[in-house]
Amino acid sequence: MATGFAFASGGVHGAAPHLNGADLSILWVIPFAGILLSIAGFPLVAPHFWHHHFGKVSAFWASLLIIPFLIVEGLSITTYELLHVGLLEYIPFIILLLSLFTISGGVQLTGSLVGKPIVNTGVILLGTILASWMGTTGAAMLLIRPLIRANKDRKSKVHVIVFFIFLVANIGGSLTPLGDPPLFLGFLKGVDFFWTTSAMFLPMLFMAVSLLTIFFGLDTFLYNREENHPVPKTDEKFGIKGSINLLLLVGVIGSVLLSGFWHPHISFSVYYVVVELQNIARDVLLILLTIASWKITSMDIREANEYTWFPIVEVAKLFAGIFITIIPAIAILKAGTSGALSSVITSVSNEAGPINYMYFWATGILSSFLDNAPTYLVFFNTAGGDASVLMGDLSQTLLAISAGAVFMGASTYIGNAPNFMVKSISESSGIEMPSFFGYLFKWSLPILIPLFIVVSILFF
Repeated sequence: MATGFAFASGGVHGAAPHLNGADLSILWVIPFAGILLSIAGFPLVAPHFWHHHFGKVSAFWASLLIIPFLIVEGLSITTYELLHVGLLEYIPFIILLLSLFTISGGVQLTGSLVGKPIVNTGVILLGTILASWMGTTGAAMLLIRPLIRANKDRKSKVHVIVFFIFLVANIGGSLTPLGDPPLFLGFLKGVDFFWTTSAMFLPMLFMAVSLLTIFFGLDTFLYNREENHPVPKTDEKFGIKGSINLLLLVGVIGSVLLSGFWHPHISFSVYYVVVELQNIARDVLLILLTIASWKITSMDIREANEYTWFPIVEVAKLFAGIFITIIPAIAILKAGTSGALSSVITSVSNEAGPINYMYFWATGILSSFLDNAPTYLVFFNTAGGDASVLMGDLSQTLLAISAGAVFMGASTYIGNAPNFMVKSISESSGIEMPSFFGYLFKWSLPILIPLFIVVSILFF
């Protein structure tokens, strides 16, 4: 059954408006590059301006695309493309992040943890495990404040936050579409929920074991160098407040699984954009779970967690601009060697087919300096954009794209949304985190890059 709604000009009958990427100049990618460079640069050179005006910056770049697009491509194609990216990608993406952020913010871990190496490693291991099931954002927001409190009296603690970003805010989210935004976008494109779990397990296990081993050794060395070791300030036992939210998180998992396995073959057409009933049901359930969490969770718990809406508002505004400005980039990449980005296509493939290690590194490097969710989309479409093919004959290519986006999102603060959130929370707690380039050159390059090279050799 299909129901049609008409917006803008035209109706729902006939073929959908078609954007031909082969006809687009590389200049159409400027707004996309502009917004991503703004995300990278403004927090460093003009943090006060960025904090108050990031929404206006995002709107500026989106407008810089939409207005010329209306003039050149016309109202019909522009309307279709905006509705397509909004209804099928942006809105589901933000609803999932909102539900994970709100529900996890209603869980408070109590107890007098002490920042010994075994405790720190255990907390990061727990976060790594949880990240795939409650999202890197959810796991990071749940555990970062207890970890900071545990290490309050440690002299050396920057490395604790850095490895937390590596594993909990990024690599731990490798195993399900719930874990990391790029994998959820893949799920929306048709990648099976548990394909990610089975395909990513071994690469993720290698990275997690390697990083946890390095961290435990480093933390033990630094802990032993300190003259005064921290001791518990209270005898408060470990516990969980707001545990009802853990059940709501199970509901989030069930809602996402529902949209993957339930196919009622009912859809609604909004100006040629087909929205399937199972996806509408998923989003409605996620909103209801979010509302339930907000209503039933004590505000004392959220205040103890220093919960604010700012992080999710920032993500929503910035990603609105990103999803709009990425439209021509994806269209150009879909045009393959006929498009203005043919050099990207030829760098990751040859006459024999995809070059998987190049997909891993190309996706990963761009994820490090731009943002891993739109980067995943770009290379997913570069590889053909057909989920059934990518899970079958090209499964190693999809694995390379997925691993590159998730793993290398840890390489910089801007690689994944939780990275900056963790940095901000840590700095507000008095921890002097390294600068953008300090993080990159002191931590990412010497620790992560050698491991990525091994992953490339072992799996691609």
